[in-house]
Amino acid sequence: MQNKKIKLIVAVGKQNQIGLNGGMPWHLSDDLKNFKKLTQGNIVIMGRKTFESIGKALPNRLNFVVTSDPSSIASYEVCTFPSLEKALQKAGTLNLDTFIIGGATIYNQAIDKVDEMIITEVEYDGEADTFFPEIDFSAWKEAGRKKYTSDQKNNFDFDIITYLKIPTDEK
Repeated sequence: MQNKKIKLIVAVGKQNQIGLNGGMPWHLSDDLKNFKKLTQGNIVIMGRKTFESIGKALPNRLNFVVTSDPSSIASYEVCTFPSLEKALQKAGTLNLDTFIIGGATIYNQAIDKVDEMIITEVEYDGEADTFFPEIDFSAWKEAGRKKYTSDQKNNFDFDIITYLKIPTDEK
């Protein structure tokens, strides 16, 4: 069985904004299509608030929700875990890639555990109430970048950037 990767996927504004009033402060159809393409057939790990903001289990994915109160999750399509570590342990027994999809608390806990980050950098500099943690990019190398311009389906310009963790012996 090959060793599958733990990946983090997030869209951030210019000030590391990721959320506003339980949702995202932008609508980027092409970014959502990319998210769907990458995560389908794999595991997604999210916190309770992220699950609630989505409103349902994401189809064609194993949905793992980290929560201290599993009874608050009224869905049979998800597996609940008391901690990110427990969710990652279970994910490690399956031959699938694992995607950390939010929110801020889960990103904070996961940042040192992931092999790859897919970060959508949005040309957004507005209001937010949830933020992505600061990252030491000296531990990461850019492996790909795709630019998108705003249009009818994407209300801001954005880049989707893939970063790979630099192995410790290469730093």
